[in-house]
Amino acid sequence: MKVAIIIPAHNEEKRIAKTLEAYLFYFENLRKQKLLDYEILVVINNSKDKTLDIVKSFSKKNIRAKYLNLVKGGKGYAVLEGFKEALRKENDLIGFVDADMATKPEAFYDLIRNLGKNDGAIASRYVKGAIVEPKPTLSRIISSRIFNYLIRAVLIIPYRDTQCGAKIFKREAIKESINFFSLSKWAFDVDIIYTIRKKGFKIVEIPTIWADKEYSKINFLQSGPWMTLGVIRLRLLNSPFNSLMRIYDKMLNRLWKIK
Repeated sequence: MKVAIIIPAHNEEKRIAKTLEAYLFYFENLRKQKLLDYEILVVINNSKDKTLDIVKSFSKKNIRAKYLNLVKGGKGYAVLEGFKEALRKENDLIGFVDADMATKPEAFYDLIRNLGKNDGAIASRYVKGAIVEPKPTLSRIISSRIFNYLIRAVLIIPYRDTQCGAKIFKREAIKESINFFSLSKWAFDVDIIYTIRKKGFKIVEIPTIWADKEYSKINFLQSGPWMTLGVIRLRLLNSPFNSLMRIYDKMLNRLWKIK
């Protein structure tokens, strides 16, 4: 079994080295134990710092550390390009994880171990057994729950945490779904899950160990409304009213310019 782990990286010079060291060390040990083969694909998207130089140095030392350097930005776009690259090779499982080490390699491997007969596994901070450190603030908990209820109501999907940045899918699930991802700027995680399920594939939610070092920097009050608009766009796109998409997108573009 071969696994492709995609790491989208935008201006990650302060964190990417630590993340690559940890993931390469952990998965190399798994490879030596003949539990799996792997490649780690860092997709550098529109970075202006030294992220590319750092990743290049890792790539020279380990043939399983690979990278793409994109001019166009956006996390969703980076993940999509990573999917395309992973599909060009003989990878059985294709997943992605954030560059900030909020999900440690052993937690990512839990997704692989617990995939079972399902077609995908997503890490969850909000199901029984999950461990989240540091504890989120009350306002963060409330806003996250409201957004999750919106997703479940609008898209009719059962998951408690669509936004956790660690997910893994079987090759066939990505291959059959990739041309149908719309990858909205603010709701690409939801889009991936929704589209893969719509294609008839099964996704399981796995409790994770999450060590988010960026809670204090995330302003959900600012990003939340845009994420909500992204979810509504996804629902509209997959409804009998998709002819209204042009009008809706014009509205979003105007709002984005005002912002």
